[in-house]
Amino acid sequence: MSALSNGAGERTLAMVAGELSGDLIAGSVLAGLKGRWPADVAYAGVGGPHMAEQGFDALWPVDKLSVMGYVEVIKHLREILAIRKQLRERWLADKPLGFVGIDAPDFNFDLEIALREAGVPTIHFVSPSIWAWRGGRIKKIKRAVDHMLCLFPFEVEIYERAGIDATFVGHPLADKIPLEPDVAGARAELGLTGDGPVVAVLPGSRASEVQRIGPVFFAAMKRLAAREPAIRFVLPVATPRLRGMLQPLFDQYPELALTITDGRAHVAMEASDSVLLASGTATLEAALYKKPMVISYKVPWLTAQIMKRQGYLPYVGLPNILSGEFVVPELLQHFATPEALADAVWQQLRDVSLRDALHERFTRLHHTLRQGTAERAAEVIDRVLRAKGRL
Repeated sequence: MSALSNGAGERTLAMVAGELSGDLIAGSVLAGLKGRWPADVAYAGVGGPHMAEQGFDALWPVDKLSVMGYVEVIKHLREILAIRKQLRERWLADKPLGFVGIDAPDFNFDLEIALREAGVPTIHFVSPSIWAWRGGRIKKIKRAVDHMLCLFPFEVEIYERAGIDATFVGHPLADKIPLEPDVAGARAELGLTGDGPVVAVLPGSRASEVQRIGPVFFAAMKRLAAREPAIRFVLPVATPRLRGMLQPLFDQYPELALTITDGRAHVAMEASDSVLLASGTATLEAALYKKPMVISYKVPWLTAQIMKRQGYLPYVGLPNILSGEFVVPELLQHFATPEALADAVWQQLRDVSLRDALHERFTRLHHTLRQGTAERAAEVIDRVLRAKGRL
């Protein structure tokens, strides 16, 4: 049986991406590795569509691990642990070239510890936010990881102080997203006409996010439309399942000038004057498109209390974390009311100087993160595996 067909073996690179954002990152890294390594090297593990485009053999799809929050994880814990056990047994029995864990630290670190102790080199891509909360994880990371690939430059010093090899490789989204957004082109692509403001609305890519924040976002949209009848909204739907979940809200607010797209979140952001969105990677995407934004989320009470007690920073949105201050508003939990969200978006639409200042700040951020991530990450992975005698 070939390495590609069983997901193991000395000519296979094992990989696990824990969610769709990790799949996007891993897809770009795979493209870099394939240009560097022989064609007979296989890639297998847990992944999604971007990895599949590069010939990745997904033993399990990425959505099996895409669970948000402590409470939600408990519901799926048995299945998640079973997947990790099967991967561990497979790769300990037939050791791969190396292992690359993409995000999903709670899943990947235990797997990495077992593989590293068995002599399999381990590289982890996307540092967990130890600078924001649960900083004690650095001890576990030191046991688990041969090399950490960092998306943000300030993370490297944290790992070097702890005696962990780390490299800043930039963020693949900064390479993909243009330095200057083509607003007119994006609006033409979406069929948006007229002179009124455009607001992109992204209620999340997980069912639990959409269920909690979706109704609040739509109520905020109704208030914005009452203030500015010419306003238009664009809502990209991540999956057909989420479209079905949102359909009752579409039906409830037929008066909204709403364009619904299947995917194409980047086009929706590029076309917008402001973005109303759930906290997550999308906040960085909006910043790279140089857009004002209002960040929000709602999670179960218990999850929120655990996160609050273990948190160190006053921010949750990546633009604010990377800036070290509140450059865009965050309205979370019970503060995420339709009135507050509408007021915050309205201020951004009306304040030209604010939009100009954010454009300048986010342009500087874009240049910092634009490092040719796929090639840099592939070079480090290649170097680590060669140093360990695996290639």
